[in-house]
Amino acid sequence: MFRLIKILNGRINVGEPVRLPSTAGKTYHYGQALVIASGKLTPCDATVMPTHICGEDYVAPSADNKDIVATPISPDMIFEVPFSAAPTSVNVGDKVTLADGMKVTATTANGVATIYDKNGATKADDKCLVQFK
Repeated sequence: MFRLIKILNGRINVGEPVRLPSTAGKTYHYGQALVIASGKLTPCDATVMPTHICGEDYVAPSADNKDIVATPISPDMIFEVPFSAAPTSVNVGDKVTLADGMKVTATTANGVATIYDKNGATKADDKCLVQFK
């Protein structure tokens, strides 16, 4: 789960939530990385730069799905997120891929999340700080 820790603007550390259409048949989790595709929020693939972080849990039905709460991502936002695998070869500044939109991997090929601080992470589920820039 991506949890907003800080916005590097020196003022407010709270994102501005918005309500946007969800994609029919998708499951959404609080803190999940999302992207807009065909005008609707959808869970983010491993190598796609996310545009929003989900603000609620929701299972979208196949029809009549609702708009969901999400926070737009900006490059000055720092998120805390767990690693899906041991980050032994990952360094600060490396770009890593996403795992189910809820974690980051230790894979740097085609990465989208920039490691801001490893926080001493050495194993899976240890948390680090990332930016999307």
